[in-house]
Amino acid sequence: MTRINEYTIKSKVRFSEIDHTRKMTLPGIINYFQDCSIFQSEEIGYGLEYLTRQKRAWMLSAWQIVIDRYPEMGEEISISTWASGFKGICGDRNFCMRDKAGKITACANSLWVYMDIQKGRPIKPGPDEIKAYGVSEPLKMENAPRKIELPEKMIEAASFPVRKYHIDTNEHVNNCQYVQMAKEVYEGEEPIRQIRAEYKKSAVYKDIIVLKIGRKENRTVVELCGEQGQTFAAVEFRT
Repeated sequence: MTRINEYTIKSKVRFSEIDHTRKMTLPGIINYFQDCSIFQSEEIGYGLEYLTRQKRAWMLSAWQIVIDRYPEMGEEISISTWASGFKGICGDRNFCMRDKAGKITACANSLWVYMDIQKGRPIKPGPDEIKAYGVSEPLKMENAPRKIELPEKMIEAASFPVRKYHIDTNEHVNNCQYVQMAKEVYEGEEPIRQIRAEYKKSAVYKDIIVLKIGRKENRTVVELCGEQGQTFAAVEFRT
């Protein structure tokens, strides 16, 4: 089913998006979702230039990504996104990746907060912005809680400084980069079938990221902290 406000891009799985199994990586899926939402904003006139002029930004607060299978090298795919609701300073958005036959290979729900960058605080999007995106029916999926519960025992696994290539146009660590950092200490052998990420504080260039990891059955949680103990993000992997 194609929704009235659904935005779609088509692509082919590239060599640069696969790993040693010749299948798309988890960051590859996340980057497609991010790119699709940005392309939609650009097309309706509320993209990067508009946000820069208005000193505004949509900041990802949390998302849940469910992977049925990882597309293979050269496979034709389509990526879709749409706004599924606006409430005050927040916006809900769904994503899905489909194969050539139209079957969903991965999907996601996400929560975004609209920010006044100059004042450093949330702000409501304008009626014209909401109208431009429109609102469509949410994707039918089992939504997990936004907040990620940390295991009782968390062990420090690694620490490193934020590099320049981690930074996005908002001068913060990119959403996908947090997941890539967390995945570096994930040691499970089974394919990841669900990932949840909760973003709390933006890390910037030269910040030190401390990774703490905890496991329980099929659930692995990585907390990304600062040197002073503040939490930048938490990422949960499930097999």
